[in-house]
Amino acid sequence: MYMKEFVINGSLNLIKKECPHYNEEKLEEIEYGLVSIYLTITKTIVIVTVAIILGILKEMIVFTVIYNIIRMPSFGLHATKSWICLLSSATIFLLMPYVCAIVQIPILSKVIVGVIGILLMFKNSPADTEKKPIVSPQRRKVYKIVSTLIAIIYVVLAVILPNNFLSNSFIAALILQCFIISPAVYKLFGLPYDNYKNYTA
Repeated sequence: MYMKEFVINGSLNLIKKECPHYNEEKLEEIEYGLVSIYLTITKTIVIVTVAIILGILKEMIVFTVIYNIIRMPSFGLHATKSWICLLSSATIFLLMPYVCAIVQIPILSKVIVGVIGILLMFKNSPADTEKKPIVSPQRRKVYKIVSTLIAIIYVVLAVILPNNFLSNSFIAALILQCFIISPAVYKLFGLPYDNYKNYTA
């Protein structure tokens, strides 16, 4: 925590010195970006290190790519505290690849779960956050279409791919993201849902 404050505050002080014309709103945006970068870097270092120790670095990288492809257009909630972010990220990017590598899931189960995932993705995506509301109706429509198409592709790949790990990863990433964008999960964590409505009402 102290290291985080040291890095963020030091960077902000440097920016204030070099760009004295920046107002408080601009500095808040920069601080938000710096915190995101810091958390991403520290998370990555921890997760990669643990993945190497567990011998699942390749699986972790593959699952991370698969998951982030569907997360990008559908968005979803973000942890409100750095330790929650680290814990949830470690669970997703370390536990999920491990489980995907050892579990055998019947094709019929993948089809059923996949169809449910597609419907949930169409219904709930994109799920914005309070700090980053997706106000534009056009953008929301595009994100919804892209998210749903990716979900369909994931289900098809999960069914046809002979590689058990890859097949499981596509279906697991879809279901995980459906969970992340669910209104019920937002409510569970006490986070506001459909934040764009505050700007379009």
